[in-house]
Amino acid sequence: MRTVKQKAVLTLKIIIALIILVIMGLYSFRNTLLEQILAKTTSKAATEYDCNFTIKEAHFEGLSGLQFTDVVLAPKNADTLFKIQNMSTSVNLMQLFFSDLQLESLKIQKGYVQLTKKGDVKNFAAFIKRNDDEEESGNDKRDYAAFTYRIISKVLNLIPTDMKVENLTFRLDDNGMKASIDIKKLALVNKKIETFINVQTKTFTQNWKIKGLADPRNKTTDVRFFNLDSGAIKLPYVDERYNLITSFDSIRLKIQNISKDGDELHLDGYASIVNLKINHSKIANKDVVIKDARFDYRFLLGANFISIDSSSTVRLNKIKLNPYLSYNTEEDTIYKLKIAIPKMKTQDFITSLPDGLFTHFQGMEATGTFDYKLNFKFNKNKPNQLVFDSNVKKQNMRITKYGEANLNKINNEFVYRAIINNVLQRPVLVGLANQNYTPLDQISPYLQKSVLISEDPSFFTHRGFINEAFKQSIVKNIRTKKFSRGASTISMQLVKNVFLTREKTLSRKMEEILLVYLLENNRISTKERMLEVYFNIIEWGPNVYGIGEASQYYFQKKPIDLTLNECLYLARIIPSPNKFMYQFNTDGNLKETSKKAETFLINTLIKRGLLAIDDSIYKSQSVLITGPAKSLIRIISKDTLAIDSLKTPKLTPLSTTINKK
Repeated sequence: MRTVKQKAVLTLKIIIALIILVIMGLYSFRNTLLEQILAKTTSKAATEYDCNFTIKEAHFEGLSGLQFTDVVLAPKNADTLFKIQNMSTSVNLMQLFFSDLQLESLKIQKGYVQLTKKGDVKNFAAFIKRNDDEEESGNDKRDYAAFTYRIISKVLNLIPTDMKVENLTFRLDDNGMKASIDIKKLALVNKKIETFINVQTKTFTQNWKIKGLADPRNKTTDVRFFNLDSGAIKLPYVDERYNLITSFDSIRLKIQNISKDGDELHLDGYASIVNLKINHSKIANKDVVIKDARFDYRFLLGANFISIDSSSTVRLNKIKLNPYLSYNTEEDTIYKLKIAIPKMKTQDFITSLPDGLFTHFQGMEATGTFDYKLNFKFNKNKPNQLVFDSNVKKQNMRITKYGEANLNKINNEFVYRAIINNVLQRPVLVGLANQNYTPLDQISPYLQKSVLISEDPSFFTHRGFINEAFKQSIVKNIRTKKFSRGASTISMQLVKNVFLTREKTLSRKMEEILLVYLLENNRISTKERMLEVYFNIIEWGPNVYGIGEASQYYFQKKPIDLTLNECLYLARIIPSPNKFMYQFNTDGNLKETSKKAETFLINTLIKRGLLAIDDSIYKSQSVLITGPAKSLIRIISKDTLAIDSLKTPKLTPLSTTINKK
């Protein structure tokens, strides 16, 4: 009888013998395995991607080393995608046995990877097209966690633990817009990475460096990205392609954890950036600078969802917020966004706003604290059930000093100058010293009611914003996939005209929202005063500002003497005042479309109890333009073809959507 010890020794010998046999088998058949893998890759490149994949020479060196010469991937009807002259690597033999590559070391000497677009021909197009079988089957759903983890694992398996790359160039050519990123040296030794990169475009040349730690097997990394030359890092290509000028001093990226727990994939880490500078005409009319920003992220992916967990933190200077973002396809396609700003000092918030994005807040000082919560939910299949809740809780918040936008000026006499297409218009004095200035009680009640119904029916009850209008605007914009509808209130129009400009930038819109909130929620001015200023500054025609000028320009009357139909007419042309002449036909009378819009507005006033039926029957009169505006109607009337080729502005009674974004 054999003892337990003898049995254990025998078992160990058998295991060792099997391992030796496996190694010998792998060693004997390794070239065959390599040939099979290369043949499979070549066939797949030809059949699925219409590409020629060639290797001039490929052979083993030692037990697990591989040597390649002239590795080329070239689409059949486009530029070569990549070419590497010399590459040596060692692989995990067990992984190779299962037809899967896991690199242990990698050396590359001289080569290039290029992405080109010439006309409509892209040399990478075949690699980004959707799988036809998946499209035909109509199966759009995939297990997000499993798919992402599989892709990450495959990519990390191709990143060796020992790497040295020299003179590998990445080229980009988008119909003449070119950029070249030349990796002079990239070394990964003992989990330490160090890289020297030369970047060239038509506009600049820079030398970058990446330094830090990388451990592909444990799925962790911590690297910094900075400029070896003086000045900030500039991003190539995007300046030419998107007219977006971007630079920064340094970026740090840390991946602390990538793990799959059951059906969920977790990705944890953080990213930070110093002195990010952005310049684009759609963002602001000057450089936007974010001095210090950090994102501590926790991504969660499941079979039916992708999300940023609410434990994630975004820090923007002194502003700290917790975001929650979710995309869920389990039953319906549902998008969720939640933002929470914990209690913070109002002054810290003001000083943390990015330079260039909130120029009218520079110099502003305030006391007190506030916290903020946003809850947004959109069901693609049930858009009318959209949730949009925005809530600010303030504690002893008070403005002690105004910045460039002195909101208090609205209560006093001031000079207003409109800016149209970046051109400063003539000055208009907002005050009794101006003979055209009209106090609110001297403006026809018909006009006040008509304008309020057309522009902002709940002006006297809301605090600057109409939540339901925002919801309708969001739904419309999502459906059309563009900003086709705004949700401006009179308060927002007033702030835009008095304190800001008409430029269509993100900066202007964000400043508008914050200034409206301060104006309306700190009781800086009364609603009556705001409405009075609004009536006296808005554009009512070519070089016509305020109701005093408008009533003379169209009807040679004072605002208090305007008839009902004259008031209806003036209210309807506010969205597009410089096209007023196209509401009239060749005889100088209102077109049928304009009359229908007028009837609709009258009926709305009656339904809301703002107009008696007797008013519409006995006090209404035909609109007869008698002032200087009549000459423009006559000019247009001479050319009926010109009239027919131009669209008559349509009335949107309850919320103005033209030129109010």
